[in-house]
Amino acid sequence: MDRSISEPKAFIETNVTGTLTLLEAARDKKLERFIQVSTDEVYGALGAEGKFTEQTPLSPNSPYSASKAAADLLAKAFGHTWGVRFNITRCSNNYGPYQFPEKLIPLMINNAINNKELPVYGDGLYVRDWIYVYDHCTAIWHVLQKAPPGEIYNIGGCNEKTNLEVIDIILKRLGKPTSLIKHVTDRPGHDRRYAINAGKIIKKLGWQPSVDFEEGMNKTIDWYLKNQDWLNNVVSGDYQKYYKSMYDNR
Repeated sequence: MDRSISEPKAFIETNVTGTLTLLEAARDKKLERFIQVSTDEVYGALGAEGKFTEQTPLSPNSPYSASKAAADLLAKAFGHTWGVRFNITRCSNNYGPYQFPEKLIPLMINNAINNKELPVYGDGLYVRDWIYVYDHCTAIWHVLQKAPPGEIYNIGGCNEKTNLEVIDIILKRLGKPTSLIKHVTDRPGHDRRYAINAGKIIKKLGWQPSVDFEEGMNKTIDWYLKNQDWLNNVVSGDYQKYYKSMYDNR
């Protein structure tokens, strides 16, 4: 999401124009099913209570979420106009192996491993619902195999955590001090809370998340510890320019 603030055009080209290209191919080839993998961010922000349902109006607040909402609407338009058999999934925050370290969890793991400061936006009390990537994949598979065309499904892990709670888990697991935490200037338009009601996919398609947050975090941290060569490779070069542009002088 952060990159969409500094480079919104790239997100429009990828998420809107890119989705249009895929939908045109699905229409022309008469594809059996098109799954539009979206995000809970298209719904906007929540207060302290409540959760997003599939009936929540779209109200995106960032260039990233606006581009994903536009892609969702394109999928619906192709379904209505040309009969493309589509479904839309809207998932909460993913985590797990191979996640690029611009995202919160791998960013904090990498910095903690290397005893670098952990940049935390604002007060660190922003709330997200976390889902292990394997569970997201099984949910998409359930939609592909079982869902009637045209239906939308929210996918969540039922793991609401503040950013500071997530970071505390990482620091304790790695045996690192909380003094590594550095609160930095908040990013523009930062939504306070997202939370997913995944009742529809659970009841209608029989899907359930199988990895709880403690287990998922242990698996994720262990993976990054065992794959530091991969991690060191992806944080070299252009990543360093990105990191400095995001966190220096904040």
